[in-house]
Amino acid sequence: MKQEIKPAEGRLGVMVVGLGAVSTTLMAGTLMARTGNGKPIGSITQMAKIRMEDKKEKFVKDIVPIANLNDIVFGSWDIFPDNAYDAAIHAEVLSEKDLNKVKDELVAIKPLPAAFDHNWAKRLNGTHMKTSSSRWDLMEQIRKDIRDFKTANNCNRIVVLWAASTEIYIPMGDEHKSLASLEKAMKENNTKAVSPSMCYAYAAIAEGCPFIMGAPNLCVDIPAMWEFSKKMNVPITGKDFKSGQTLMKTVLAPMFKIRMLGVSGWFSTNILGNRDGEVLDDPDNFKTKEVSKLSVIDNILEPDKYPDLYGNVYHKVRINYYPPRKDNKEAWDNIDIFGWMGYPMQIKVNFLCRDSILAAPIALDLVLFSDLAKRAGMCGIQTWLSFFCKSPMHDLEHQPEHDLFTQWRMVKQTLRGMVGEKEPGYLD
Repeated sequence: MKQEIKPAEGRLGVMVVGLGAVSTTLMAGTLMARTGNGKPIGSITQMAKIRMEDKKEKFVKDIVPIANLNDIVFGSWDIFPDNAYDAAIHAEVLSEKDLNKVKDELVAIKPLPAAFDHNWAKRLNGTHMKTSSSRWDLMEQIRKDIRDFKTANNCNRIVVLWAASTEIYIPMGDEHKSLASLEKAMKENNTKAVSPSMCYAYAAIAEGCPFIMGAPNLCVDIPAMWEFSKKMNVPITGKDFKSGQTLMKTVLAPMFKIRMLGVSGWFSTNILGNRDGEVLDDPDNFKTKEVSKLSVIDNILEPDKYPDLYGNVYHKVRINYYPPRKDNKEAWDNIDIFGWMGYPMQIKVNFLCRDSILAAPIALDLVLFSDLAKRAGMCGIQTWLSFFCKSPMHDLEHQPEHDLFTQWRMVKQTLRGMVGEKEPGYLD
């Protein structure tokens, strides 16, 4: 059934938590794309086509009313005061030659002081931070930032994106299981249960803004946030951009299962030298990322259903901080598989990727699709956006879907459904 979707009129404010490698690459690339100085390669909203019910293909942006790149206004919070141009130069992802094409616009993007707690990212020491009496007060300051940015930049709508570092691992506690208990913990300044990212998420939802969690830490994937997002009629999505090694896993693992090939072991290691790599060098922060990465294989392979093939998979994940590599992450996967009569084989994958080059189009698509979802009256967990995330959000009654091809079909079905169409009458 066709949905009523409000048009993408006026300016769309994109407020990004963290002005680091991913966010400056997103900002600079978007600005370059809209001035014709580059192409948004990797972006589904800008470059993908979908086959419609009549079997004709259309660009995504011609099927549903996606916000125009020209209407985007960027803002940010960060623990350092550097503007987006200086931060991008420091990140060393895009060349200075390319950054200079949009230098004036990047220089104009100056971050607001960030909501930060050193205990949640011990390897970072910032100089540009908010002071507060409680987590509730911190959240109220963020709400004011959103309102002020919206007014100052004449924005019709705002989307808030977390592109900051991974926070330390914590399990879900009683404070997270209802909106009332979370609000109580915030007002009582329970800094061990309420992270800075939760303050951003709560503030965004309270202001009616979609919130996207681009890291694997516990934040919007809790019942309290689900309850609040439904109450405020706001979409939420996450978590953790599916950019490199996990993207490969969501392609290879379905292939093994479709072919009924067994897997005995999967060893994954990475070297990374940017700020994210430095933060993940702390075991407490790495634990958060490890849990996110480890969840993929079991979900896809379904060892309970296929014990002979996947009942004893040894899965190990490692991330090593290696400063000389900077943002150019290198990932190795050694996969031990077995086939006919149990005979062993090996697959080795060496992915020399650029972390932020892969993550930036994901961030853009999540922003534009979240804005679309809000205008279409959708709220709560956006399961259809699992395609973009390492750890797809899901409620406590359902399992996440990790198979990349199933996730892509979910995206296409949702977009077709918004305009009252069905998938073509054959396997899509």
